[in-house]
Amino acid sequence: MSEAEVLRAIFSVAFLASVLRVTTPILLPALGGLISELAGVINIALEGIMLTAAFVGVVVSAYTQSPWLGLAAALLASALLALGLAFFHLELKADLILSGLALNLLASGGTVFALYSLTGDKGTSAALASRAMPALNLPFLEGVPILGPILNQHNVMVYIAFLMVGVIGLLLYRTRWGIHVRAVGANPEVAASVGLNVRALRYQALVLSGVLAGLGGVYMSMGYLQLFQRDMIAGRGFIALAAVFMGGRRPLGTMLAALLFGAADALANQLGALQIPPQWVQMIPYTATVSALAIYALSQQRVTTRHRPLMFPRTQTRKR
Repeated sequence: MSEAEVLRAIFSVAFLASVLRVTTPILLPALGGLISELAGVINIALEGIMLTAAFVGVVVSAYTQSPWLGLAAALLASALLALGLAFFHLELKADLILSGLALNLLASGGTVFALYSLTGDKGTSAALASRAMPALNLPFLEGVPILGPILNQHNVMVYIAFLMVGVIGLLLYRTRWGIHVRAVGANPEVAASVGLNVRALRYQALVLSGVLAGLGGVYMSMGYLQLFQRDMIAGRGFIALAAVFMGGRRPLGTMLAALLFGAADALANQLGALQIPPQWVQMIPYTATVSALAIYALSQQRVTTRHRPLMFPRTQTRKR
């Protein structure tokens, strides 16, 4: 493929549609990470939860021949992992970051071991006839120019991901539970003094965070692909956490940041057709993530410096 053809592919309707597909496994765990972050218990285990959900969804759907049972089993596994993280941190007082990293390592090795036990293969689940989540055809978009091809005929998980932006926004800012969660994250001592159960709310936030990450993992193995591959999440759980902070810890901002990272990932896929070393192409999403975080940190530092009070403020003398 020539450079001109690649450029035409990038600035096309098909490329914009692919951005939505690639953004989905970043947006879903990012919304989960947003909830846990606002509750004051950041979920570092998003990567491992997604990987576990991807594996469980493929295995259960292959043996039951039902994608919905695969989805249900994957979400149950995700909730249990998030519940385990909450138990380690809130009951056993383990460090939250170290506990999350331990779960990530457990998921990385555990899924490979389980895959080898079931199929004898350590790389992919090609021997398992995985079912796929269905795609949706929206009739009212069929005749719409430009927007129709971009927004129509996506996997159902794509629509769920972007719908969840509004749902999470309403949950966090228009319900009593959301107000309590944000209060717990802002100042747990004050929240406890007015009668809020800090521990229970953080349990709920972490479990809900795990379920959303599980949706992203299921999409990876039963939507974006139709099989399980070793470490197939490829850092998307950590990129999702970056999207939370890049988005200003707000649902809409998180979605926009996830779209930015998704566009970088989709661009890397398109550039793979050129005669460019694959290592350089694969670096694009992660380079975009690091660059965006660096710009965000500099902008926040500038704002903090601008509003920092002077150590020795000037005193105004009154005229007599």
